[in-house]
Amino acid sequence: MADLLVSQIWIYPIKSLGGISLQSAKVMPKGLEFDRRWMLVDSDRKFITQRVHSRMALFKQSLSNGQVIVTFNGHSIAIPNNTTPNDDSFKVQIWDDVVTVSEVSAEHSRWFSGHLGIDTKLVSFPENNERRVDPKFISHEEHVSLADAYPFLIIGQSSMDDLNKRLDHKLSIRRFRPNFVFTGGEPYEEDTWKNFQIGAAEFTGVKRCARCALPNVDPDTAEKGIEPLRTLSIYRKVDSKVFFGQNLIALNNEEVHVGDRIILKTT
Repeated sequence: MADLLVSQIWIYPIKSLGGISLQSAKVMPKGLEFDRRWMLVDSDRKFITQRVHSRMALFKQSLSNGQVIVTFNGHSIAIPNNTTPNDDSFKVQIWDDVVTVSEVSAEHSRWFSGHLGIDTKLVSFPENNERRVDPKFISHEEHVSLADAYPFLIIGQSSMDDLNKRLDHKLSIRRFRPNFVFTGGEPYEEDTWKNFQIGAAEFTGVKRCARCALPNVDPDTAEKGIEPLRTLSIYRKVDSKVFFGQNLIALNNEEVHVGDRIILKTT
C-alpha cells in the first residue's frame, strides 16, 4: 500500500471567503493558525456564509507578513492579526452557538458592506474566548474557532477521485473546504480513522462531516448548482445527511507540512 501523505493544507481566515493553500501550518487548539478566526455578521448579529451569499466565494485571501489580505474585484484590504478582546466586545450567533467577538474596525466593516451589498460587520474571535465542541463527540472539552462545528477537516484525494468518476464534470476538492488533503489509501477510508499522526501532530477523528449546500457553490464563479451533493446523496446519504470527509480534534500543538506522512494508530 502506498504511504498516506499530506498533499494539501488549507486555511480560511475569514469564514466562508476563499481559502489559502499553505506548505505548512501550526496546529492550534481551535484549529490551524489563522483558520476562521474572523467572520462576517449581518445586522441581526448572525453569521453569514456562501450558503446564502454565494458572492463571498469571490473574495480571495492571502497571507503577507503575518497579515491576512482580502482581495475583491481589484480592491484589497489588510486584516490585522489581532484577535485579543477589547472593550467593545459583543455577542453574535453562529449556528446554535452564541460567542463573544470584537469588530475589527468600522473601516473594515464598511469595506465588506460595500462590496457585498449588504450591511455587515467584520468581527474577530479572540483566541481565549470559549466555543466548545459538541460534547457528544469529545472527551476533554475541546474548543473550536468559527468553523461550522469542529477544528479540523480531512479528506482523501482518493475519495475526491471516486466522486469525480461519478460526475459528468470533474470538480475541485476546494468545494469541500478541507484543512488537510492526503494521497494514498482507499476512497473514504478516512471515515473510519480514530487516532493518527500527521508528522508529529496527533489527531483524533470524531465524526464524519455532514455536508450542507455550500459544496454546490463554484469557488471560482460563485454560481450555485446541484452538484456534487446530488450525486453524493445517491451513495453517501445516511439518515437524511450526506457525508464527505472526517472532522478532527488535535491532541497536541505541532506544525504540519505538505509531504508529512500520516501514521494510523487506531481505526
